[in-house]
Amino acid sequence: MTTDLGPFPATRTWLRAHPLATDAVLALGALVAMVLGSFVDPRGPHGPTFGTRAPDPLSLVLMLLAAAALVFRRRHTPAVLAATIGLSVVELSSGGPRVPVAMSAVIALYTLASHTDRPTTWRVGLLTMAGLTGVAMLAAGPLPWYAQENIGIFAWTGMAAAGGDAVRSRRAFVDAIRERAERAERTREEEARRRVAEERLRIARDLHDVVAHHIALVNVQAGVAAHVMDKRPDQAKEALAHVRDASRSALNELRATVGLLRQSGDPEAPTEPAPGLARLDELVDTFRNAGLPVKVMVELDGDSGPLPAAVDLAAYRVIQEALTNVRKHAAPGASAEVSVVRVGASTEVTVLDDGGAGSAAADLSSAAADPSAAAAAEGGGHGLLGMRERAGALGGSCFAGPRYGGGYRVHVVLPVK
Repeated sequence: MTTDLGPFPATRTWLRAHPLATDAVLALGALVAMVLGSFVDPRGPHGPTFGTRAPDPLSLVLMLLAAAALVFRRRHTPAVLAATIGLSVVELSSGGPRVPVAMSAVIALYTLASHTDRPTTWRVGLLTMAGLTGVAMLAAGPLPWYAQENIGIFAWTGMAAAGGDAVRSRRAFVDAIRERAERAERTREEEARRRVAEERLRIARDLHDVVAHHIALVNVQAGVAAHVMDKRPDQAKEALAHVRDASRSALNELRATVGLLRQSGDPEAPTEPAPGLARLDELVDTFRNAGLPVKVMVELDGDSGPLPAAVDLAAYRVIQEALTNVRKHAAPGASAEVSVVRVGASTEVTVLDDGGAGSAAADLSSAAADPSAAAAAEGGGHGLLGMRERAGALGGSCFAGPRYGGGYRVHVVLPVK
């Protein structure tokens, strides 16, 4: 995030990179101002006059020491303030013509106020104001205690403390705004990364569902065709037709899913709607053609309106994955039952099979009991994990496990709202 440096950005950048050189330039300027001020007589016959008096050697030494202390005003701020106050007290108590050594204390007090907290600023500021003003009034000599030089010390030290506190407050305010802007920018980037990760996960689920379902059907039908090719060519042709239909459906769904990854300006992706329960009969027919008897029962209350698109798609994908697992892992001759029932504010999807399962089904059972083992389950482990993630993304639940007496049961509850 860039910072506005105002006019002369190169000079300001250099000064920030070399604070000691900056303070040395400031100290030199303060020394010149104090020396010039020592030649001014504020009580001339016609107002302040220049050149009518000259500083004594002690005043020159005090001004030189005060300016030298200001070189380290940001590195040793409290020590510099104490040193300049001490030099100012010596100058005010000397009894000779006064010179503006207190200017160094004003600069040191401003530095302390701009780099510390407000309570410290006002405590130190009041002590400095009272101390220097009190010494100036007590050591006024022939001047009255209310002389303008004494009031000037009080005013300049007060303004230094107030000015330093205002600068510190403004700096803290600007830093807070910058920090909030940077935090908001980081939050936007994290949100964007989170959305990208969620979209990748959703696309991975769709790709898994499409590939697992259709490739399983192609594998089964190709095996049937190879088995009956010589004795029953008509049945082999029918099996090959199913292979062609399944592969065409797989290509179409893959094209639609990958089309989501296109960049802006690329040709538009196909506009075919996402699959849902309206295409459940087509899905079940593909499994029936592959030799898996499937019974379907759908009870959706039409008065409650259609299911939300996300729930409709999730129910379809759950049934697709569950039937694919039945076809891949159940024993020969098994059959399946699919029921979709809307109960109150939820839609319940249940897929049952009555066939015994082999080692792969045992792996699926362990994956159902322990989601962390899903990735290790042979065949179907990622499918079970995908079903759970789909249900969890909608605020629902998913149970998958063996049935008493044999077979397998998948039960998913999807909130309608």
